[in-house]
Amino acid sequence: MQLAIEQAQLAAQKNEVPIGAVIVHDGDVIASAYNLKETEQDATAHAELLCLREASTKRENWRLTGCTVYVTLEPCPMCLSALIQARVSRIVYGAADPVMGACGSKVDLSAVHEANPNVEIIGEVLANECRQLIDDFWAKRRNPL
Repeated sequence: MQLAIEQAQLAAQKNEVPIGAVIVHDGDVIASAYNLKETEQDATAHAELLCLREASTKRENWRLTGCTVYVTLEPCPMCLSALIQARVSRIVYGAADPVMGACGSKVDLSAVHEANPNVEIIGEVLANECRQLIDDFWAKRRNPL
């Protein structure tokens, strides 16, 4: 999760919402990314989706069985659906997202996806550190001085 936090910090440096993601397979980091929605003017440029694209390209396979995704914020419905469709084995997230979280905070889409019924979801890992990044970002945006 610490590597995902480092990715989130890079996002904040670009004035992006500080969310980072890392994909690990057999102990090796195979992809890392952070939010680029503003930079790319692309609503789908979430850290998780960018990370999935990189990992799939490197593995030359859209199926990411055996992979763990670490992400600093609970995935939204779009990202959780993509992670499940990619057949990742485990999703580990930091801070819960009461606004858009799809792993139980706002809605629980993990229970309705039959494409990957064995995905393990672990939440609230380094949650305070992950939440602090987001809170600091929004506080700075609301009060720039």
